[in-house]
Amino acid sequence: MAKVNVGLVQMSCTANKEENLQKAIEKTREAAAKGAQIVCLQELFTSLYFCDEENYDNFSLAETIPGPSTDALSAVAKELGVVIIASLFEKRTQGLYHNTTAVLDADGAYLGKYRKMHIPDDPAYYEKFYFTPGDLGYKVFKTKFATIGVLICWDQWYPEAARITALMGAEILFYPTAIGWATSQDEATNTEQYNAWQTIQRGHAVANGVHVVSVNRVGFEQNGAMKFWGGSFISNPFGTLLYKGSHDAEEVHVEELDLQKTDNYRTHWPFLRDRRIDSYQPITQRFIDGE
Repeated sequence: MAKVNVGLVQMSCTANKEENLQKAIEKTREAAAKGAQIVCLQELFTSLYFCDEENYDNFSLAETIPGPSTDALSAVAKELGVVIIASLFEKRTQGLYHNTTAVLDADGAYLGKYRKMHIPDDPAYYEKFYFTPGDLGYKVFKTKFATIGVLICWDQWYPEAARITALMGAEILFYPTAIGWATSQDEATNTEQYNAWQTIQRGHAVANGVHVVSVNRVGFEQNGAMKFWGGSFISNPFGTLLYKGSHDAEEVHVEELDLQKTDNYRTHWPFLRDRRIDSYQPITQRFIDGE
C-alpha cells in the first residue's frame, strides 16, 4: 500500500498486569476508531518498568510468546482488522528470558517475534539481569498494510541495527520504548538527553530513507525517582517530525504515512546507491586499535 495509518499508544502503567493489558486493548480500540491500520504499543506495556531493580520476583512477570497476551491481542487484531506490535517479557524456557516484541497481523495471525539485540546495564536500567540478548537476528514482518521492521529501546542508539533492518526491506522502523529522566536531574540535562534520543532516531530515518515511529511510556515510577519522558514521535524519511507527543500525558495518535516518499528521498539523496560496502569490514571489530 502506498499509504498507511499508523497508531501510537503512549500510556502509563501500574503493578497490575491484567489492568495494563486491558488498558492497552482499550487504547488500541481508540486508535482503530481513529483509522489506525498498524498500532504500536510501548516497551513492556503489561507491567511497570521492573528493570529499575535486580529482583528475582520480577521473573514471574514473564510469559511465553505466543502466550496469554498475544492470544488476547490476536483476537483484538482480528476483530478490528489492525496490525498490533506488542512488546512483552518473554519466558523462553526455565531460566531463559528475553525482551521481545510480537507482531500480530490484521487477521489475528501471529507473524513472529523480534528479540532485543542490545541489552543495557545502567543505574535504574538493569536489563542484563533479566534479558538474554536476542538470537533471532534483525527481522522484518510482511503485514497486510506494510513491511515493517521492529527494534526495541536501547537498539535505538545503534545505526547498524536500523541499517540492516532497512536493507531487509522494512518500509517503517518501529521502536517500542521505555526511557525516562531521573527526577534528580536538572532541566538542561533532561533536554539534552531527550534531544539526543530523538535526533539519533531521526538520523536513522534520513540515512535509510524510511519513516521512523518511536513509542515511549509516561508517568512516574520507581517510587517517583524516574519520570518516563513520553515524547513519542514519528519522523518522515528525511527526519522531519510529523508528530511529537507530550512528556507527561497519555496519548493515542494516528498519522497517515505515505510510503512512496521513500522512493523519492532515496532517489534524490542516494545514500544506499553510494554505499561502499567493500570498505566496511572494519565495522565488525570492537575497536580499531593502532596496531
